[in-house]
Amino acid sequence: MYNIVMEQPLTVILSHLIFIIITFWALQSINYEKFLRKNHVIQARLLFAILAIVIGYFLSSFFIDFLAVFRQLLH
Repeated sequence: MYNIVMEQPLTVILSHLIFIIITFWALQSINYEKFLRKNHVIQARLLFAILAIVIGYFLSSFFIDFLAVFRQLLH
């Protein structure tokens, strides 16, 4: 599916970054402090960042696939 959209690799990179930032912003609304163990703040922040990257990547991939299929429908 990426073949149509991959003509513009900058578009893919920007899409991934934008969705990762949006996901990071959205995850900040979760009150995760009650799930933390004492003195494990760094690990919690790392897990938070990894979750933002993974979810943002999957959202971006879905969006890029959706655009690719939509472009195929138009042709």
